[in-house]
Amino acid sequence: MNKIELIKYELKKAVLGKDDILEYILIALLSKGHVLLEDIPGVGKTNMAIALTKATQLDYQRVQLTSDVLPSDLLGYSTYSMDSKEIVYKKGPILTNVFLADEINRTSSKTQSALLQVMEEGKIDIDGHTYEVPQPFMVIATQNPFGSAGTQLLPDSQLDRFMMKLSIGYPDKKNEIEIIRRKRLGNPIETIQPIVSIDEILQMQDEVKKVYISPEIEQMIVEVVQASRNHSLIEQGASPRASIALMKASQAYAFINNRDYVIDDDIKHLLYPVLNHRFIFASHINPTHDTYQKVFDDLLNTITTIQYKP
Repeated sequence: MNKIELIKYELKKAVLGKDDILEYILIALLSKGHVLLEDIPGVGKTNMAIALTKATQLDYQRVQLTSDVLPSDLLGYSTYSMDSKEIVYKKGPILTNVFLADEINRTSSKTQSALLQVMEEGKIDIDGHTYEVPQPFMVIATQNPFGSAGTQLLPDSQLDRFMMKLSIGYPDKKNEIEIIRRKRLGNPIETIQPIVSIDEILQMQDEVKKVYISPEIEQMIVEVVQASRNHSLIEQGASPRASIALMKASQAYAFINNRDYVIDDDIKHLLYPVLNHRFIFASHINPTHDTYQKVFDDLLNTITTIQYKP
């Protein structure tokens, strides 16, 4: 097995039956994207983040976001040192490789904005000083779709900063039996072996950027994103940021499938996780699973009616 397959093998020790989600997380990491997980508690979000950092030897921090969490609780703050007689910076937990922002919809809009700004710019500005986030850097944010008390929904402009929105969901019966069996014998997280170093991840990210995208595939990406802006059920379609995210994700997907070029099937495979959070439906529409299914079927039909060569 190559190193990508070995990483997947290790991740599966902690997260069972969710191979597609694990693959999407790897794609986001290798293409320098961020992920929003919309799920109920207890389905393995934290386990997945910890497993990823153990297999890749990345640093990891987790913050449970609540209404009283301030931007400085994430970014850090300046304070006076009695020892050095100078103002020193106390770094915040976001200065790590993988940052898990748990229940991002339960914190204030000011704290959300501070987090999203770091995601976009890759740096922190504190009292006139700039601090770069370590590389690689990835945010995995979670939100519970059920229960609105005490929540502050992310504005659409901020949702757009996440490369993908995913849902782990419940395990099936067979995998849930295996989960409790493994937990009875110990913590599967402790069995995960390191596969790659931080330097190797950075090298993979550089190789992903070199994956070839033909002019035909570029045209496909733009046309399918633009089709979302003209759909009868959608009031506001995906922005050019979606086109960029789809392009970068397709390069990473080709890379983990041992190709140095993108094909049309890569775009089709990534369409839902990259675009599903980037629409504003018409006011008279109460979007359901069937609504999303129709929209993405229509977008896929846009692709299949055009002949592209890889």
